[in-house]
Amino acid sequence: MANLPENILTGGRRRFKINPQTIIKTNKMTKPIEVSDKTFETEVLKSPLPIMVDFWAPWCGPCRMIAPLIEELAAEYAGKFQFAKMNVDENPQTPGRYQVFSIPNLKIFKNGQLVDEIVGAAPKDVFKKAVEKHLK
Repeated sequence: MANLPENILTGGRRRFKINPQTIIKTNKMTKPIEVSDKTFETEVLKSPLPIMVDFWAPWCGPCRMIAPLIEELAAEYAGKFQFAKMNVDENPQTPGRYQVFSIPNLKIFKNGQLVDEIVGAAPKDVFKKAVEKHLK
């Protein structure tokens, strides 16, 4: 116990002033957000940042394979590029509107417009090149 910091041994607590909105915004940017048919317009089409939407389903093996890559990219491009996920089984309207015929299907929107698409599983650098292309 002698190796523990004094505040742990004494039960002391450190106090920090943290704005809860900062935490929400930070978490929202560093991890893909979940979007639905109801929130698609607000979260994707009205996004101030370019956004990559991963259309996926829980039963899709390739979708599960690329999920960690998309999470890594979300952390790498936090504050510059947004990432979202949409479960196509739970939200059939939006995938139909944007002609998602197979998954995984990743679509990039910029200023409310569809600007790029990647169909199928791919290495991280393929997704990264697409992100970089639309940051310019």
